[in-house]
Amino acid sequence: MGPVQAPPPTSIPHLPEGDSALAFLREGYYFVSRRCERLGSDAFSTTILGRPVVCARGREAARMFSHPGRFTRRGATPPTVTRLLQGRHSVHQLDGTAHHQRKALYMQLLDAGATARLVELFSRQWRARTAAWPRRPEVELQTEAERALAAAAFRWAGVPAPATEAGIAGRTRELAAMIEGAGSLGPRLVRGLRLRRRHEKRIRALVQSLRDAPGPQLDSPAALVARLRDEYGTLLPVQQAANALTNLLLPTVAVGRWITFAALALHRHPELRGRFAEPGYLQRFVHEVRRFYPFVPALAGRVREPFDWAGRRFEAGDLVLLDLYGTNRHPALWEEPGRFNPDRFIGWNGDPHGFIPQGAGDYLEDHRCPGENPTIALMMAALGHLLELDYSVPRQDLRIPMNRFPTGPRSRLILGRARPARPAHAAVAATA
Repeated sequence: MGPVQAPPPTSIPHLPEGDSALAFLREGYYFVSRRCERLGSDAFSTTILGRPVVCARGREAARMFSHPGRFTRRGATPPTVTRLLQGRHSVHQLDGTAHHQRKALYMQLLDAGATARLVELFSRQWRARTAAWPRRPEVELQTEAERALAAAAFRWAGVPAPATEAGIAGRTRELAAMIEGAGSLGPRLVRGLRLRRRHEKRIRALVQSLRDAPGPQLDSPAALVARLRDEYGTLLPVQQAANALTNLLLPTVAVGRWITFAALALHRHPELRGRFAEPGYLQRFVHEVRRFYPFVPALAGRVREPFDWAGRRFEAGDLVLLDLYGTNRHPALWEEPGRFNPDRFIGWNGDPHGFIPQGAGDYLEDHRCPGENPTIALMMAALGHLLELDYSVPRQDLRIPMNRFPTGPRSRLILGRARPARPAHAAVAATA
């Protein structure tokens, strides 16, 4: 069963707890939903680090937040998050014509044909890696997935990739460290910033070399980004072009977390393995993984143009936090939201405001992630390949800390004794 209707909030109560920064860090993904349940409202106001903010969840909140042109991402998220995950003057930080122009490029680079090429490259990398698994007593799935994704993304984008396993491991660590450091303080943050600088130096050099190359060039994503111009027709500064190229590579490596969650779901629900021969079940399973497990906790935006919602006047500069995880677990939108049930997506209508693991609204008109469809395709490919394998899941720490951003199983999911599946199992995987 897909999302059902839920009424919009009629008022926005104020949270009488003082500054919520410590509570947010302590409770993480649960912070917004717990207070919404307690207050009986899908929105409330509070302060975080002394800054007034409205926190909201649900379909109507997502509709409000994704209204074209209503919000800007500039100045909404902590500078370290922007620095690690997006970079200054990235598509996430643009508005109006500049945003539409840059977003159109990403939609072109990530269209169906490009996605198919990326998935094919990932499948080759994945099969090459899994061919070596039978010779290893254990493998760490998230690390393996991230390295296969990074190697595929480099080749797909036209970014020179190391020829050795050690080289790929090092380049993957740079990208993974940016993701790990974005929602943290202390050593993880420092490491992420340090490795981002190292990565950017290499990408800036690539952009400059592509610009300096004589004669016609192949239209690889890297070459297209290197020649990118702003809305006035001016060639982007090298650093901005490097950020734009990194924003193709970094989200691809982040899909490794979704792949790990998908494998965890297979482990938690072995009774579902026989269902993958059913038409459409693989995609439904992937959708449910993205609904059920925590990925991006929330999106922040600052109001650009005043508007009214839920009995409140929002003025320019006001900060709003949209709870993605809480919306995907909203009890008024999802029947038994705490139960993993891929069948809830039978007949799903594609609601862009009730199911929002990577943002809400329209891909072209707002800031919804342009990589959502490639994410789904990569997850489906990875699941199909996992179903071709027999492996054990040894005793390990599979707890998911909900106050860590981004999160995942503490052990990163260790697989043991992986080898090709028996023919009957492989046949099931092939039909997926």
